[in-house]
Amino acid sequence: MTGEPQADCLFCKIVAGDVPATLVRETPTTVAFRDINPQAPTHILVIPRVHHPDAASLAAAEPEIAADVLREAGEVAKEEKLESYRLVFNTGGGAGQTVFHAHAHVLGGRDLQWPPG
Repeated sequence: MTGEPQADCLFCKIVAGDVPATLVRETPTTVAFRDINPQAPTHILVIPRVHHPDAASLAAAEPEIAADVLREAGEVAKEEKLESYRLVFNTGGGAGQTVFHAHAHVLGGRDLQWPPG
């Protein structure tokens, strides 16, 4: 069921504390942690504690939690002292999504080019 933890989901396991991660922030609805394969000097993932496969399904089912993810991404950037940063939501394997649990990438700490690869 959407919203419920999934036994085979890496991010659900991080939320449950079953898989270690370098946490930077936690709220009642979100968890933020450093990406293990950073694409910029600062690369932090902000995830909802509830399971939804991508950002669009999260926003449709639980818009208030989608807003929490965005708010926390801004707080992460502020705490990391990022003057400029990029928020990325990949949706689907063709867009680079590898963990099918909604998440925002907070990228910064260097100049980011457009368009991205």
